[in-house]
Amino acid sequence: MREEPLVRWDWIGRNWPSIQSLLEDHVVMSLVPIVVGLLVALPLGLACVRWRGIYQPTMSLMNVTYSLPSLAVFVMLIPVTGLATRATVIVPLVFYSLAVLIPSVVDGLGSVPDHVRQSAVAMGFTPLRRLLLVELPIAVPVVLAGLRVAAVSSISLVSVGALVGRGGLGYLFIDGWQRQFYTPIIVGVVLVVLLAAIADALLVLAQRLLTPWSRARGTA
Repeated sequence: MREEPLVRWDWIGRNWPSIQSLLEDHVVMSLVPIVVGLLVALPLGLACVRWRGIYQPTMSLMNVTYSLPSLAVFVMLIPVTGLATRATVIVPLVFYSLAVLIPSVVDGLGSVPDHVRQSAVAMGFTPLRRLLLVELPIAVPVVLAGLRVAAVSSISLVSVGALVGRGGLGYLFIDGWQRQFYTPIIVGVVLVVLLAAIADALLVLAQRLLTPWSRARGTA
């Protein structure tokens, strides 16, 4: 009796259009929470730096949200956002991203030395110009470190959405498990890991492009 191979390449070839569609869906549901989370975390983190009193309540709320099991949150959202919709997966992932990004923004802005801020004020920089040209560039490495964690987490957690009908590549895990057929599971795992690696590499590249002085210092 011929043993079943671990990976059925013919199955991948026949089902590649479906795999590609799931991959595209996975990318969208991973990318949107990261972008939305960053757009919300930047002003909210800045507010936490300016008014320290709101930082602890904000982070307490984010930490409670982050501690909730993702599947439970997906299920609770179904009556509001619907079954098997992107919103059911994206909304919780935005809050998970915020739980990582807000502390990164606060820590990044807090890492700006006081004498640098004072020098910018002495040079006549307005608060907005100082923020955009001095504080944010210095905070970039710390913010992007948090963004890398949020990106990898988002790419991984999207798969859980398959249990409520919309999980991108997570559908391959469910399909393979139900049929005791390992090829879809292996394909899904490889693609998720590949997506996470690509996202991390792109963010590392972005950091190098946004902080050219760090490369110059390293060369020196």
